[in-house]
Amino acid sequence: MSTRAMSPVLVGRSDELRRLRDALAAAPGAVLVGGEAGLGKTRLIREFAGCVGDRARVLVGGCLELGSDGLPFAPFTTVLRDLVRDIGIDGVAELVPRGDTGALARLLPEFGEPERDAASGEERARLFGLVLTLLERLAERRPIVLVIEDAHWADRSTRDLLAFLTRNLGDAPVLIVVTYRTDELHRGHPLRTLLAGLERMERVRRLEPARLSRTETAALVTALLGDEPPTGLVERIVERSEGNPLFIEALLDDDGTLASELPESLRDLLLAGVQRLPEETQDVLRDASGGGTRIEHALLTAVSGLDDAALTRTLRPAVAANILVVDGDGYAFRHALIREAVHDDLLPGEHTRLHSRYAEALENDPGLVPDGRLWVELSHHWKAAHNAVWALVASWRAAAYARKALAYAECLTMLSRVIELWERVPDASERIGADLERVLEKAARTADLAGEYKRGIRLASAALSEIGEAGAVGDDPDVRERRAELLALRGRMRYQMARPGFIEDVRAAAEELPPDRRTVLRARVLSTLATYIRFTTNIAEARAAAAESYAIARELADPVAESHALCTLFCTDIDYTDGSMLAEIADSAARSGDHGALMRHAVIRSHFLEGAGLHAEAAEVARLGKETASRFGLARTDGTFLCINEAEPLVSLGRWDEALAVMEQALAQEPSVTTRTSLLVMSGEIALFRGEPEIARERLARAGRVTNEQTAWLKTQDYFSTQRLRARLALADGDPAAALEAVLRVVERPGLPDDARFTWPVLKLGVTACAEIGPAADADLERIAERAAALPCLGRLQEVHRLAYDAELGLARGAVDRAAWDGVAAAWERIGNPFERAAALVRAAEAALAAGDHDAASVRLGTAADLARGLRAEPLAGLVADLLRRTRSPRNGTAPLGLTPREFEVLRLVAEGRSNRDIAAALFISAKTASVHVSNILGKLDVASRGEAAATAHRLSLFREAESAS
Repeated sequence: MSTRAMSPVLVGRSDELRRLRDALAAAPGAVLVGGEAGLGKTRLIREFAGCVGDRARVLVGGCLELGSDGLPFAPFTTVLRDLVRDIGIDGVAELVPRGDTGALARLLPEFGEPERDAASGEERARLFGLVLTLLERLAERRPIVLVIEDAHWADRSTRDLLAFLTRNLGDAPVLIVVTYRTDELHRGHPLRTLLAGLERMERVRRLEPARLSRTETAALVTALLGDEPPTGLVERIVERSEGNPLFIEALLDDDGTLASELPESLRDLLLAGVQRLPEETQDVLRDASGGGTRIEHALLTAVSGLDDAALTRTLRPAVAANILVVDGDGYAFRHALIREAVHDDLLPGEHTRLHSRYAEALENDPGLVPDGRLWVELSHHWKAAHNAVWALVASWRAAAYARKALAYAECLTMLSRVIELWERVPDASERIGADLERVLEKAARTADLAGEYKRGIRLASAALSEIGEAGAVGDDPDVRERRAELLALRGRMRYQMARPGFIEDVRAAAEELPPDRRTVLRARVLSTLATYIRFTTNIAEARAAAAESYAIARELADPVAESHALCTLFCTDIDYTDGSMLAEIADSAARSGDHGALMRHAVIRSHFLEGAGLHAEAAEVARLGKETASRFGLARTDGTFLCINEAEPLVSLGRWDEALAVMEQALAQEPSVTTRTSLLVMSGEIALFRGEPEIARERLARAGRVTNEQTAWLKTQDYFSTQRLRARLALADGDPAAALEAVLRVVERPGLPDDARFTWPVLKLGVTACAEIGPAADADLERIAERAAALPCLGRLQEVHRLAYDAELGLARGAVDRAAWDGVAAAWERIGNPFERAAALVRAAEAALAAGDHDAASVRLGTAADLARGLRAEPLAGLVADLLRRTRSPRNGTAPLGLTPREFEVLRLVAEGRSNRDIAAALFISAKTASVHVSNILGKLDVASRGEAAATAHRLSLFREAESAS
């Protein structure tokens, strides 16, 4: 049984918290918070109380699960008792008229004994009025939040007092929050009447927290585990919990795995409503539980043996109790775990007989389920009924149907069931017309398409074992081709998992295919081999393999192989100044009609366009490709990779919110680790740019776990981008040495594919780090410069990066060149990158300030401020604001007290308490020059110290504008 604690963070409730805060700001009023058990209503209220506790008094009372037989006014008794503990009986007496607390004795014995055992109507009205007065007087000190929890258990007196308070609140800032379970409100529940009446009031709001989305569920699981969840765990939890936070927490065992059985406490909660139903209704619910979360009325009729009218009559109490809900022409359990709990309560014999009845009903009348579900349903029911033969046959048929529908994940599930049942069916091959080797091969290929690479690697290895080792299969060309295909497949999946051995697998596949046997398979294997050799520095070998692949494909006139070979040839050494080959690739992919070829073209084209600085076109190509991937059933594989190619140009264009939405969509599908790295790095950079370094650090840590820095192979895009984020974070933390360490990892690895595209931005950060370190980093600065000198500039985007690098290098070497930075800013504007443009404008403004041209600096900083504000780039905006403050000094060449404009600027910094070193850094002068200016100022002001100079400046209000701005 799980004993996991509550999540340390509240997930998916930011909107609800905001609405509660808004309601408090608009008090008086009330908020009715309703939802099924486990949605986190209590946790939400606790979080809200913590948020407003410093400015409001929060009073909380809960109703008891005793109903009308329990204590009257139970939540108000709790509230009053807590209030007495806080301010004492005398403190309460001070708040009520004439200090008469006698009426409160009916709520709390500390106030004495009631005058009578039974309260008259007049005494009841007096009590209600006294509670209202008490709340309003308390609210004179600070706002009051009165929380009444679990109102579905409220007694009549509590409901009446709640209604009175809500309807009679005056102008005092009192917010009443009422929580209740919607699943407990059967049609005759007395709380329904109260809620209906309160909702008609203008100042009463309703709040119904929803179940968590898939993304929110993943965030909650991550918080509970304290680490990224294993692949597939979130999907299984989503399926069973349906986004209910309590169920999510209960289903996670302490070891981070999914609980195989429901915890007893959760089972009791789920079955409580079922056990209150008539026995005949419970019997039919047990029948319905075998059919899944949703079941058609006609199918349940056939399985239960009841006629239509009898079934309707028997199920009516379950619908009224909100255990079942009517769903079209069938029924659905309100929650999947209710069905699971009911189903788990079946005895072994009942379980087998029930599923046999389902299978037999479907065999007799396939029309009882919608088209497409028959074979999956039969597979499930025959397996649950322990009939291995027919479960295997149905699973094989279901797999074929799913593959035809491009439902690869479902196809893999069915093929895995065939493999699971194989040993239990002696004549399995005859039953389905395929041997185990073929089933394993089919399952491995399907796993690749479904993005289930870990399972796919195991399946491919099992298939290779069934076929036999290379030396044992002889020279049978068909067997060797099958081995080659499986080896290449396993290599592809190992690559997606960033596991070692992927190149070795594909090399072995090529060796299984003699060079003199020029086949389509050899062309495809060589194309794959060339693709992966690209991730080493052996570009020449990659180009040779791609050329041979293309030659074979052309010779055999195979459009699919030709299209893949063309893609590989193009990628062996991309030149972003020449995209002419893309038209040929597009034509070849279209002629092939192959899903994989069409997807590769979308990936390559969008990658090229972004690398060429055509951001908007790149984003659009990737978006359309992503939609095509979804139509092909490849959303989790090619679709998530295209999310990288869509998000990257959106980041460049400054459309950061759109980029984040694209990346969250991709991450929610649990893509391969190689895809995940780029998504994490890009989202981490946006977080850093927006002043959220902790999020950036978390994303970097996750990306670092994916990128194994000790392997011989490193994918340029993943590895270099990870080092870029690491360097940015270190610079933001004021640790240039750590930033330089990250940059040098890139400097030390020349010759990788796409080197220039991903190296230029990193080198610029390295120059910045060296400048901050000072002379101690001169040797490393030269290493960076040597690396840059050997780098080509392929396309206008790389040209802009080189311009920015040159300007930064000049600054590091002491050349403050405003024109250079103006050129960089203009180039970024032409490319369409607002963030980089703003950063360049800041550098240009700093250069203008160093030259004493405050007007020029002000113009540039004004533009940079607008850009930073539009991006919500808080750190950059803060830097701009700080520089703008430095420009607020005389422009006419004169200053008060006989000071020069420069001395006046120095005095402003002295008044701020800056040291000579700080002044030198701020004004781009040497510390010695700053010292001379300070000495001149002391003489002209006739003061003996910096402190006296600062006091004089403040006394004369010389810098009033700057003081008011800060």
